[in-house]
Amino acid sequence: MNRRDFIKKACTGLAATAFLNTACEPSRKTTKPNILFILADDLGYGDLSCYGQKKFSTPHIDKLAEKGLMFTQHYSGSTVCAPSRSALLTGLHTGHTPVRGNKEVKPEGQWPMPGDTFTLTKMLKQSGYTTGVFGKWGLGFPGSEGDPNHQGVDEFFGYNCQRLAHHYYPHYLWHNQEKVVLEENSGKKTGRYGPSLIHEKALDFIRQNNGTPFFLFYASLIPHAELLAPEEAMQKYRGKFLPEKQYQGKDDGPGYRKGGYGSQDECHAAFAAMIHVLDEQVGELVATLEQQGILENTIILFSSDNGPHVEGGADPDYFDSNGPLKGYKRDLYEGGIRVPMIVRWDEKINPGRTTDHISAFWDFMPTVADIVGYGKSLDTDGLSFLPTLKGQGEQKSHDYLYWEFHERGGRQAVRMGQWKGVKYDVFQGDAEIELYDLSKDIGETQNIAEQHPDVIEKMKMILEKARTESEVFNFQARAFKG
Repeated sequence: MNRRDFIKKACTGLAATAFLNTACEPSRKTTKPNILFILADDLGYGDLSCYGQKKFSTPHIDKLAEKGLMFTQHYSGSTVCAPSRSALLTGLHTGHTPVRGNKEVKPEGQWPMPGDTFTLTKMLKQSGYTTGVFGKWGLGFPGSEGDPNHQGVDEFFGYNCQRLAHHYYPHYLWHNQEKVVLEENSGKKTGRYGPSLIHEKALDFIRQNNGTPFFLFYASLIPHAELLAPEEAMQKYRGKFLPEKQYQGKDDGPGYRKGGYGSQDECHAAFAAMIHVLDEQVGELVATLEQQGILENTIILFSSDNGPHVEGGADPDYFDSNGPLKGYKRDLYEGGIRVPMIVRWDEKINPGRTTDHISAFWDFMPTVADIVGYGKSLDTDGLSFLPTLKGQGEQKSHDYLYWEFHERGGRQAVRMGQWKGVKYDVFQGDAEIELYDLSKDIGETQNIAEQHPDVIEKMKMILEKARTESEVFNFQARAFKG
């Protein structure tokens, strides 16, 4: 008797109650689709083989694209972690979303989203969804009003603090309000790889909720520095990316595993190995959905929170991590904010398609609202891209996309159709807008501001009007002089 026949026979027996709760779980159906959003950390536009990576491959992520829709002009919420996630979960760009920068709160965590923030997770709970976040949070220190459990998240497991999430062998993680101490990593031990433990818990969440609609926000730590991967993965890439790059970091002392990156003698191999781990995890997520009988009723989205970093020994130029784009993490050029975006939704999305629809993180919330039939109005800067997913109906387009960045002298950017405006050193007061025609110059190599004064005037109006001031993240009024 094969396994399928065995399970079928077992499920017919009234005495097999315990077995019914496990082996027969895949037969349960929900009418609303499950939603799995996989967010990589600092993965560049060119770090996936389906987006042009040549030095290594990402077969499981590539398969998402083969089975779904690949976006070529999708943008992250910001060019760093916390505000990017804030934009994703609130449907508001960085001129409106409550968290607009990586503001630390000691000893652990970041500045919290206010308690009354209307988040994607709260919207989905109102729509009958079970919500889970597994990985990195960064939107409110433990116990604060921005804590995930206070923002509509039923189950959280991972790193509350994005600074502590620099470390892949953490001393502890959080399960809701419980601090889970990892004795295997005590002192300088490396017994438990954080991303692997978080991954196991995420798979459990899928299995435990396969009979009810769920939203799983899989906020991976990979491939953010520090550059560390399990030895099994390192063996696959060791010696393949020569000459190697070395990085001397912090390997002991009072601040050990509290923010500074660990050392790495094989930075190239470690980076490729980490993305290998991420790719394998994506494959296991899809396989678990299939095993539970819910793959066809699950929307899978894959993206990255910003462009590639240059920290902790990372070498984005070696791997061409930003592809044809200019800039890295913390830039508002394309390389800092244009990110991969893949959506798979079996039987709803025609496979193997590519779209050049211009979209951003703040579009995700109104898109999900359309998908789940959320009938209330939303305060959002986004537009639903559901017509693009299904390939039918009228797809609305943005008049513009807006970003602001509060570090490095202040930075702003606007995407308006083919035009890209970038303004650096905003706080100096006399900074000028750079202008690029992305339809001809995706690498932003030719500043053509002088040739298009009419476009520059429109950009100036947008930079001033597209935002409201924040008491906490104060983008001072002098930013708009000149």
